Amino acid sequence: MTHINIIKAILCASIATTAANAQQKENVATKEFNPHAYIQIQGGEQYTLAEANFNDLISPNIQVAGGYRLKPWLGIRLSVGAWQSKGGFNGYRRNGMPGNVTYKYNYVAPAADITLDLSNIIYGYNPNRTLSVSAFIGAGANIGFSNNEANDINSQGYKMAYIWDGTKVRATARGGIGLDFRVSDAISLGMEANANILNDHYNSKKAGNADWYFNLLAGIKVNIGKTTRKTAPTPPPTIVTEQNEPEVKEERPIQETPAPVEETKKETEMHRDIFFKINSSEINGEGEKKIAELAEFLKENKDATLYVTGYADAKTGNDAINNRLSRQRAEAVKNVLTGKHKIEGNRIKSRHEGSRIQPFAENDMNRVSICITRR
Repeated sequence: MTHINIIKAILCASIATTAANAQQKENVATKEFNPHAYIQIQGGEQYTLAEANFNDLISPNIQVAGGYRLKPWLGIRLSVGAWQSKGGFNGYRRNGMPGNVTYKYNYVAPAADITLDLSNIIYGYNPNRTLSVSAFIGAGANIGFSNNEANDINSQGYKMAYIWDGTKVRATARGGIGLDFRVSDAISLGMEANANILNDHYNSKKAGNADWYFNLLAGIKVNIGKTTRKTAPTPPPTIVTEQNEPEVKEERPIQETPAPVEETKKETEMHRDIFFKINSSEINGEGEKKIAELAEFLKENKDATLYVTGYADAKTGNDAINNRLSRQRAEAVKNVLTGKHKIEGNRIKSRHEGSRIQPFAENDMNRVSICITRR
């Protein structure tokens, strides 16, 4: 099986496994993403596009990288790849007959990449996912050196139009795809395929088009720090009800004292549900009224904190859409309270559950932000 077929088989298997993982109903409601750094060490093979047989242009390659995951789907990475590239020259003559010769040279290639976790983008964040597919795009430099073999060929009279000696630095653009097999929260094993493009001078030959080299790497990634953090527990939906104290009758002389004045009890907690239309986070008139009641309560009870949890119904959308909607619904309530009603933001704790949790038996009622105060 050729290297290309191996890559195709790996990618097909990864896509199938990722789709299967998306169907799993894992309990990840108590975890949320925590930004973190990581280091990565990889080794493998490089293929340099040139005039020779595929197998004759394979050379060793290593890559060391450090990165930072900013969001579940976004990160940055600094890497250094190095070792060997190869070139091929088909104008060489062996024993008077046309032939082909290959030559090798060395390089070091620092680069900066933007990384995208495709699994989290498509299927939503899942810290327990076994296999994740990612992509990256970046740019850097290629520092070439030890081009002695090409210079020896050139000195024999086979003029190579772009022959170079010493050390040469050339700009490089690159992109690729990666697979991460999760071993634990701290460690994952991975594979990466990347493509790198340079100007036509890289392999000493004039071809009239850009030069390319491709790397297939495997290695280990170690996360630094915690990758997840526990979410604050959602207060249970409770409805505050008032109970009248039993009336105690006392015998007293008629007109001896006036009847006691009945005092109105104040609520010590408040629970309001703000409902939304399908695929919307816009607050309607009824929702505005409920938010105003919450604001009035918070102003009267300076020691109270409001917990706002956004939800989405499970029968429409997908994990990514429902995560976004539930977050926007919770934020919409908080924005009205802080903007219109001037409630301090640190008194409002907002979170979202997507469609992982359904607080109501009726599907449509789960398009909601549940708001509960605590003192």
